[in-house]
Amino acid sequence: MIKPEVVVVDYGVGNLLSVKRGLEHCGATVCLTADPQKILDAKRVVLPGVGAFSNAMQTLESLNLVTVIQELAQRQTPLLGICLGMQLLLDYSEEFGKTAGLGLIPGQVIPVPVRSLSDMVQKIPHIGWSELYPSSSNSEWHNTLLHDNFPGEAAYFVHSFMAVPTELCDRIADCLYGGHKISATISRGNITGCQFHPEKSGEVGLKILRRFCVD
Repeated sequence: MIKPEVVVVDYGVGNLLSVKRGLEHCGATVCLTADPQKILDAKRVVLPGVGAFSNAMQTLESLNLVTVIQELAQRQTPLLGICLGMQLLLDYSEEFGKTAGLGLIPGQVIPVPVRSLSDMVQKIPHIGWSELYPSSSNSEWHNTLLHDNFPGEAAYFVHSFMAVPTELCDRIADCLYGGHKISATISRGNITGCQFHPEKSGEVGLKILRRFCVD
């Protein structure tokens, strides 16, 4: 049996080993690399990330990977952004000023609200398990990486900023924090982003990684 091959972009931002182990648990052969040609030649690519948006973009630029990742979209290579990696897929972030992103999914990244809809102060960052629900524009998860998941299953989040796609149709799943809807999964064509950590979300996350490895 031929194992699916996945390249994880190694640009020094993110817990690469947990992502690698999660993908290997799903039967994939995983390559951690920052080599532009290996990324371009990949059959599937994961863009992980934690930390500041601007630092991540600067690092990708210094490694000459911005145009490489943008080329993946043109080649229809399956690309999965995780946590900060999902936010980088959008046009720009408001974290520490306005910073341009990869521009693969139209939208912006803004702070998670510091107050709930009931006007209670809520902890930032949003850390912990939150249930996933279809967004208003996507009542079903068929033909997405959440195809094998069910509404109400919980995933593990750690973030202070949230992605807001311009087009509602790019919003696949949401979670609630203080009553606010937060984009949990976004997708456009061959590109998908998960704000949560599938590699830290038990079987719920593994189902998503398995689907990514075989789609």
